[in-house]
Amino acid sequence: MIALWLAFGLLLLPALWLLVAPMRRARLVHDAQASFEANDRAAEQNVAIYRRRLASLEAALERGDIDQAQFDEDRLELDRSLLEDTANLTRRPLHSPAAGRFAVPVVALALVISAMLWYQHEGAEGDLRLLAAFEESDSLPALLERLQQEAQRQPGNADVWATLFPLYRDSGQGEAAIEALDRLIALEGRLPSLLAQKAQLLFFINDRTLTDEVQALVDETLERDAREPTIFGMLGVHAFDRGDYEQAIDHWRRAIAGMSDSSSAQALREGIQVAQQRLGLASEEGEAGVAQGPGVRVSVSLDEELEGLLDDDTRVYVVARDMEGELPPLAVARLTLGDLPTTLTLDDRHAMSEAASLSQASEVRLVVRVTRSGGATPESGDMYGDVEGVPVGDVEGEPVEVVIDRVIE
Repeated sequence: MIALWLAFGLLLLPALWLLVAPMRRARLVHDAQASFEANDRAAEQNVAIYRRRLASLEAALERGDIDQAQFDEDRLELDRSLLEDTANLTRRPLHSPAAGRFAVPVVALALVISAMLWYQHEGAEGDLRLLAAFEESDSLPALLERLQQEAQRQPGNADVWATLFPLYRDSGQGEAAIEALDRLIALEGRLPSLLAQKAQLLFFINDRTLTDEVQALVDETLERDAREPTIFGMLGVHAFDRGDYEQAIDHWRRAIAGMSDSSSAQALREGIQVAQQRLGLASEEGEAGVAQGPGVRVSVSLDEELEGLLDDDTRVYVVARDMEGELPPLAVARLTLGDLPTTLTLDDRHAMSEAASLSQASEVRLVVRVTRSGGATPESGDMYGDVEGVPVGDVEGEPVEVVIDRVIE
């Protein structure tokens, strides 16, 4: 930023020079004008011309060339002409060459201050700070810390929150991402694209559940923009999870129609292919389609001692997480208690977002949770089982067994 202000100072120097330069020439201009006025003979020349013309009129009167009436009229015109010529020669006294010299520094200072205030209001100093944060940060935590400082310094800069939101989202800080997105919406207004991103984020935070809040955001977004692609992409995922593959295909096709990002459109086309395969093919595991990338084959069962505690339609989540626990869930599949025991394959088709998928990890922790409420947050009375250090790779081998054998107190 110091270099920026130095550059501004250099740009202001020519403007200040234009203000100061006339002061240096003021004495020369004053002396030249005073000399001109002192040596001006225009008045004497006008009087001499008047006298010659008056003498000519008097001679004409004596010779009888004109009568007295004509003489009086011509002399009146001659007198009037002299008055007009001499009236324009009256000059006001010259001001001192030092007059007004204090106004120049005042104007110069006002120019500098007004330029600085204008730039702080209309300029891009805040965005330059964001750029510096990216250039000077060597890790994601350091970058987040710098951006959080900028958010405190310039909370009214929408670019700060637009930068923080995806970083929070991709690093698994869902609540912080929602807060940043809310701040961005407050500054930019309830734009369909921002509402759609909030709906999608809440959808994935709640384990791909279409909650009342998400549905309200979906309705508002589609009311403002009936072609918003993010919403249709999310609705396609929801339909796919419920096994409504025809509806998923319809939503994803509508999303592609309004999408400008070619990579996202290609991902949806691949999802459509999988949904089409599931409409026509069924594997022995109850899944359809060909695995996408490396994955994990899982066998899920319920311990005999826990059987009968919950209804068969109770929701079951099969989740793969990275071993460090730094990323969002890498894969999520939904079952019901009545589906158990079963075997399924987790791969990139089950990713919650493009920023986190099974193909990014070499080992994962598998967690299977039976949730009484159907929510994303574990609660007392939920049943679960887990296995750590499961390698990600070929899905053709023997499945990893996960037994649901514990209850959350």
